[in-house]
Amino acid sequence: MIVLGIILLVIGFLMGIAILWTIGIVLVAIGAILWLLGAMGHAVAGRKHYW
Repeated sequence: MIVLGIILLVIGFLMGIAILWTIGIVLVAIGAILWLLGAMGHAVAGRKHYW
C-alpha cells in the first residue's frame, strides 16, 4: 500500500493530476499506520493466529 501510494504521488506530481496526488497521500498514510500497528504486534483487521 505504501509503495502504491508513492507511485501515485510521483505520477500525480509529474502529470499535474491532483486527484492522484491526494489518493497517494491517503494510501501512504494508511499504509504507514497499518505497518506500525502490525510491527507493534496488534491484530490488524481482525487477523489472529492460533498456533
